[in-house]
Amino acid sequence: MAYSQSTESSLIIQKYSQKFCMIYKPQVNNVIKDSDLSSKMILQINKDRCCAEIETLASISSCEGPAVTRILYSTEDQRSRQWLKGLMNEIGLTISEDGLGNLTGRWTGSDENLSPVATGSHTDAIPFSGKYDGVIGVLGAIEAIRSLQEAGFKPRRSIDVIQFTAEEPTLFGIGCLGSRAMSGSMTVSEMSALRSDQEDDIDKLRKAAGYHLPLSDVLLDSSYYHGFIELHIEQGPRLERDKLDIGIVTAIAAPATLKFELKGDGGHAGAVLMPGRKDALVAATYIIQEIEKAANNSESPDSVATVGIMDIHPGAINSIPSHVEFYADIRDINLDSRNQMVQYIKDSASQICKDRNIQLKVSTVNADDPCLSDPAILDTIEAACVEASVSYKRLVSRAYHDTLFMSRICPTAMIFIPSESGYSHRPEEYSSPEEIEKGILILAKTLAIMSHDI
Repeated sequence: MAYSQSTESSLIIQKYSQKFCMIYKPQVNNVIKDSDLSSKMILQINKDRCCAEIETLASISSCEGPAVTRILYSTEDQRSRQWLKGLMNEIGLTISEDGLGNLTGRWTGSDENLSPVATGSHTDAIPFSGKYDGVIGVLGAIEAIRSLQEAGFKPRRSIDVIQFTAEEPTLFGIGCLGSRAMSGSMTVSEMSALRSDQEDDIDKLRKAAGYHLPLSDVLLDSSYYHGFIELHIEQGPRLERDKLDIGIVTAIAAPATLKFELKGDGGHAGAVLMPGRKDALVAATYIIQEIEKAANNSESPDSVATVGIMDIHPGAINSIPSHVEFYADIRDINLDSRNQMVQYIKDSASQICKDRNIQLKVSTVNADDPCLSDPAILDTIEAACVEASVSYKRLVSRAYHDTLFMSRICPTAMIFIPSESGYSHRPEEYSSPEEIEKGILILAKTLAIMSHDI
């Protein structure tokens, strides 16, 4: 029998009707009875408390507000972690840290033989960014657990709150470092080969920050978690445009990151005539146009391609560029489509440089597979939205998240809340207290169901 989405949601609510009861004031809609509790459970999200904590964390930054900068293993990063551990201690979470600095706070469940469920995100921040990216998923998770504790809820499965190390690629040029390592998507030898811009290796930097456990212990077993869910700002305009409260993320696009190195001949800008030039920058601009064309001509509506970093040598106004390096980010939720774009770009770049007598080297920095969300978790989130009378839609994420790598070891999904004007990675990034409150509510409801699921 085929069901509509609304009917499916009702069935899921009925399925869990003997497990728990939550009433969200002032919206009291579907009251669900909990056979484990003696009375109805009232779930209240303290948005003022959570928003105050967002402001406190934003103040731990190496740049002047309202912008935020917190680079991995920096003083600010370490201060923020200590402050976060204080919040976890206040609500009785058991804290652990691995050799990379992934921080986990566990709310121990009644059956420790069952694999836990997990939630979380990151708190590191690129230079001059905003205060909500990643942070909502960590502080929101803590508030969700507070609200469940204050309502008298007892999880059967333990619930872990994870602050992932280095979701942003600021220090080593690769994103989602902590979740890559946890999921086995990056080996110990690959991690050991990482170097910062100052040529410091990861062992030197992590140990200086106090993380001495072996990198081999970061990897989690594929059966370690029962499921993972991440709350995040959308970083796009769709929810705001459609006046919706919640985005239920069905898939996450993953990028292939390519590094281009072009070598030509330099010389004085006035002395070398145009027919004899081997200008590396001009060749690079033609390649960048082909990168844009690859995404525009793709048959997939989710194809995107971006060049965001370029280094030009010698970098003088009166000197012909002899050496250019730049990076391209090519992504799609459809792996075949993304790989077709990558091959087209490589072929086009090779032909352009051949025609212009420019030496070319193209390196693949990373090429990760996209992921699909778990259907059962998606339906559970949707049921929570229906029960709470919040508006929602299912959508894809074109941005990278730690969830992408957690999906390699357990069922996953994400909850999005609106971002004002779609802003992210900039000081103007903003989600309202009411939007944050609804996101935490849906996260709390979903965690309650997942932690009681056998």
